[in-house]
Amino acid sequence: MNKLAVVTGASSGIGYNLAKVFAENGFDLVVASNGERLEKAATDFEALGVSVRAVEADLATFDGVQSFWQQVEAVGRPVDAMAINAGVGVGGLFAETSLDAEINMVRLNVEGTMHLAKHVVQHMVARGEGKILFTASIASEMIAPREAVYAATKAFDLSFAKSLRSELEGTGVTVTALQPGPVDTDFFHRAGMDDTQAGQEGKKESEPYDVAKQGFEALMAGDKHVYAASLKTKIEGAVANFVPDVVKAAMHDKMAKPLNDE
Repeated sequence: MNKLAVVTGASSGIGYNLAKVFAENGFDLVVASNGERLEKAATDFEALGVSVRAVEADLATFDGVQSFWQQVEAVGRPVDAMAINAGVGVGGLFAETSLDAEINMVRLNVEGTMHLAKHVVQHMVARGEGKILFTASIASEMIAPREAVYAATKAFDLSFAKSLRSELEGTGVTVTALQPGPVDTDFFHRAGMDDTQAGQEGKKESEPYDVAKQGFEALMAGDKHVYAASLKTKIEGAVANFVPDVVKAAMHDKMAKPLNDE
């Protein structure tokens, strides 16, 4: 029997490509998304010769997470790997952005991530084996004007992943953080950042399949984290802790600022 992987946010972008890479490596799938494209994505994954259960779920809600995990349990098989990937962004100055959109982002990127992790960690620890991948971001180590709340949610994800990894040493369960830079997905469009340097030029630096493949390889190797996928992202990650905050803030502001903003 194939191993089983669970992937959230799997209808597009990095999540879609994570599920694809798992399928290419012989993993059956349980995939989740709150979007219309999930059914088509599941068909794509099945074409790779694996079984797929697709679950539409709003993981920004407590009930949505509970319902999704019940669907995972209903498969009746151990979860060998889980990619907790679902997330959204909100761009703009904090004084001007939507509070509702940012609260929803915190609920999905932070609360939903933690809630899912509680279930899968307990599941894997009881078995004595398993691999968990958290999609964080290069922004988790940056000062991020115009994405202040988003970067804070990803800082939570990164810190949480690192702390869990330490707690789980010796249990047979490993935790890996995936830290992409700008990627050619619809993230920037959904975050209202089409008219920015990051949303137009920056995202072209990395393809989502390359990010997913590097994330999968790091997960299988049991690595602590991986900066993905461009060389620029890897360099930025490597030097992030040595660059003064004021410099990091200026760099990010330039990337996230609307191009027509004088």
